[in-house]
Order: sequence, then C-alpha cells, then structure tokens
Amino acid sequence: MTHNLASGVLLAILVMPSRVLSQSPPSSQAPGSANIHVLAHLPLGRPFTIAGIEVEQDLARPYAYVSRKIGGVREPGFDIVQMKVPGGARVIYSWRIANGELHDGLGAVEGKYFKTRGRYYYVECTQFLPSGPDADLGAVVFDVTGLPDRRTIREVGRIMAPNSARAAATDPTSAQRRGSSAGLPGGFHNVFPYKHSDGRVIMFANTLSGTDARIYDMNLFLSGDSARALIGTVPVPGATGRYHDYYVGYDPATHQDKFYGGAQPGGYFVFDITKPEVPKLLTSVTVGYPAITSSFGRGHTVTPSPDGRWLVTETEYQYAPLRIFDLKPGLEGKVPTITQPVGAWTARWKGLPHNHEIRWPYVFTSAYEDGLQVFNIMDPTNPYTVGNYDTYAGPLQAGIATAGQNEGSLIANTGGVLNGAWGVDVRNADGIIVISDQVTGFWAFTMDGFDHWNGHEWGMPNVSSVQDWDNGPEGAATKTG
Repeated sequence: MTHNLASGVLLAILVMPSRVLSQSPPSSQAPGSANIHVLAHLPLGRPFTIAGIEVEQDLARPYAYVSRKIGGVREPGFDIVQMKVPGGARVIYSWRIANGELHDGLGAVEGKYFKTRGRYYYVECTQFLPSGPDADLGAVVFDVTGLPDRRTIREVGRIMAPNSARAAATDPTSAQRRGSSAGLPGGFHNVFPYKHSDGRVIMFANTLSGTDARIYDMNLFLSGDSARALIGTVPVPGATGRYHDYYVGYDPATHQDKFYGGAQPGGYFVFDITKPEVPKLLTSVTVGYPAITSSFGRGHTVTPSPDGRWLVTETEYQYAPLRIFDLKPGLEGKVPTITQPVGAWTARWKGLPHNHEIRWPYVFTSAYEDGLQVFNIMDPTNPYTVGNYDTYAGPLQAGIATAGQNEGSLIANTGGVLNGAWGVDVRNADGIIVISDQVTGFWAFTMDGFDHWNGHEWGMPNVSSVQDWDNGPEGAATKTG
C-alpha cells in the first residue's frame, strides 16, 4: 500500500526504533556490491507477469519454480527453470491454466514444493475473481518427480478454497458471513508445506475469503481423501483480519512445531501447532500506537530466527522498514503482547523491502525497486547491509502496469513502489540465491563467503524454511553437515 510522503514519514517516526540503518542503492555504474556475483539471468517475457519463486534444495535437482501472474496478458501459471545448464539457466517447462484469457485477479502468485513417500510435488496458488472462471480454486498440485523429463509432469489434484468469492456472487448471505473479506478473490495467496514432528507432511494455506489459515494433510489429499485432508485451522485472534503470509518451523529447545503468521489487520501471531488440530496461541506482536493501527497492523511477511527468538516482519506500505522484534518477553509470559521493535532495516527510506529468507545471521530480501538486498542481524538491534544487486534498474515509483497499459511508457513517480524484485529463496547446500523480478525475470547469485548454510556453524539450530522431507524437523535441527 502506497502512502503520500507526509503520512509515510509520520509512520516511520512513530513505529521505528531510534536506530534504523539505511543504505543508498548502488549507483548506475555498479548494479551491485562487489561481493555479489551473477550466476544466471533469464528474462521471462512480458513484464508484470512474474511473481514468486521457489528453489529445490537437492543439488541433484537444480530446479526453480517461478509463478506467473496476470499482468497485461492473461496467462497465469508457472515456469520451471533448470539452473545447471550451459549459459546459466533455461526454462524447461511451462504450465498455464486453461482459458487463461477469461480469468481476472492476480493469477498464480506463489508456489512451494514438497516431498513425500519418495516423490516430489509442486503446489501453485491461484487467486481469481468471480468475474471469470476458477474463483473458488485455491491451488493446483503437480507431481514433478520425473524432472528433467517434462513429459512425466502431471497434475494430481486441485484444492478448492471454501467460502470463495464465487459463492458471494451466487449467495448474498455468504458475503455477510465473510464480513470484511467480501469481494476478495477466493483462492490462496500463499502455501507453506511443512514436515511435522509427528511425521506428517502438512500444508498451510491462507484463503482470501476467510480469516484463518487452513491445514491440509497432503498424504490424505494425494490419496484422494479430500474430505479428511483438511485437518484444522489456525485462527486470527479476535478475527480482526486474515493471514497474508506465514512461516512454520520447529523449535528444538521446546520440542514444539510453531506457526508464525502475519495478519492484516491485526499484527503477527505465534501458535504452538505441535497438535495441528488444536493450535494454541503463544504470543503476538501488535501495535502500541492507536493512530496508526490501520497501517502498522497490516501484518505481511514474517520470518523468525532459527531459535525462534527474533522475528523479522514486513508491513506493506512505502517507507516501511523490516522491523525486528524480540519474542522472548511474550513467550515467557512477561507481557501480554510485544509492541516495540528492537531494530529495523531498510535499503532506501523511500523504498519497501518485501519478501525475505533468514539464513542466520543473514537476511536475504527481495526489496522491490532495490532488488536483492542482504543484511546481517547478528546483533538484531544493529542490522547492517552486507550485499546487494539491483535486478530492476528501472524508473522509481513507476508502479505496476495493468492490463492494456504499455509497460515501456511508464513514467517515474506515478504509480508507487510495488515494482521490481518480488520473490527470493536460498539453496542451503551451496548458498545459491535466486530472485524473481517482475520486470527482468529470473536471477541466480552467489555471495562471497556464503557457499552453504548450516545453523550449527553459527551457534543456532539448523532450522530455516528448508524442510528435511526424509528425516523430519528434529533431524534437520540436529544435522551438523
């Protein structure tokens, strides 16, 4: 959400801690810092059709998945990029939804892969409006075990979003039941497959037509038992909004599986989901300034440190830094909710850092107009930039073109900052960093001194968004190499 300069500065003053480190973007002569190296750059076609990115972690499977949204052309779906090829990377498979030209909405915006029973799967989220088909479609699941042979890829099922926007169009009472969610597309904005400590592969999905995050048992879904696949939900406390993004991870110190969700409005909430059917609220991060609740309360992307103490959060408005919170007082029951960040970071005060991945002590972020940014949070009260690369290099505040606009004629300072780098991911085994840029396509990088990641080498649990699909979270947390 973009605000005018005066309101943005006011919000920054009110909610940021006293010390916020901001660095100027690289000059036009140097697109990035000397320690960041481009491995591959692959344009993916029309600008503004490029969304999230996911990279597989097995070195024997060098595949990245790039979601394709609706932007000037209605061809929502995803591409599979093979990274280890002469020249750096190439698209080896593309899927587009049938009758894409009839669809409205964001399209396909995020996807994740998972492994179960020896096979690999990819899940693509969809968000479509009731003005076209598939408004009640949440996600499409594909078996991708046979890669790189694209002939073996097959769709294995679709997950439908309950209380969808299509239902609102045909049932007037459904909009009343859904409250503030009425009129939103009925699909999923994001999914998070997770290897639970009880051995199950479960997946969290946030429906845009409801307030909660829904939990699916993916083995039940794949076996065709859709009726029992939905095993629970994680509510937004007080039902004040809906979840936008979330992270799920294991805490080896407490032996708990934990859900971290950003709700808009509402804030950020941490649940114990060791028994996913009965989640228990552990603590929350909420604003202490009533005058700005409407903006700061829009919890967006959220990622904890490997030990679950520090929480890096994003709020989707211009001038917003990534704020860092100490969850310890809340987890110990010393305060009812966390209201003050201990640190904050931004690449450029007029910009907006967005999605992020933590590989302690580094935070890798896709910072829209500022491209790839990497900062260090070894001291969460004093974060500092360690690397960057400008994947976008276009006009600032040009905004995102909509259908019918000529992307080549965008003028600076007319359309907000939601442009450029969208998604980011990191492959732990060799430290490759990938970025999906809405304008320039797929990028792969290396960073000097970061050739792999294991949390134990930094005095932390070996816990990140990466899952140990074979051994489970306890295996990942204790693995030393």
